Amino acid sequence: MTTTNLETTSPISQPEATTEQRRIIYQARRGLKELDFYIDPYIKELYLVATPIEQLTFAEMLTYEDPDLLDYFTNQSQPEDKAVWALVNKIKTWRHAKGL
Repeated sequence: MTTTNLETTSPISQPEATTEQRRIIYQARRGLKELDFYIDPYIKELYLVATPIEQLTFAEMLTYEDPDLLDYFTNQSQPEDKAVWALVNKIKTWRHAKGL
């Protein structure tokens, strides 16, 4: 049986991470499953091909405490930084469209 599921197709080739990008990727490791649901796939599939501005916004987002990030990803509150809020919504929309 042949499947044509997008999940089984080859991922887009990622560029080699710089030292700074590797630091951000390491920082993205969180301890909450709820945050990992959103952040891990973003790191693996989108971060390295994101625009430099989006990468800076992502790095800024990671400076927030985990409880605050959880509130943002679950729509309990919004950060004051509109760029971080836009990125949170972009990641949520992308992740939910991707499925489990």
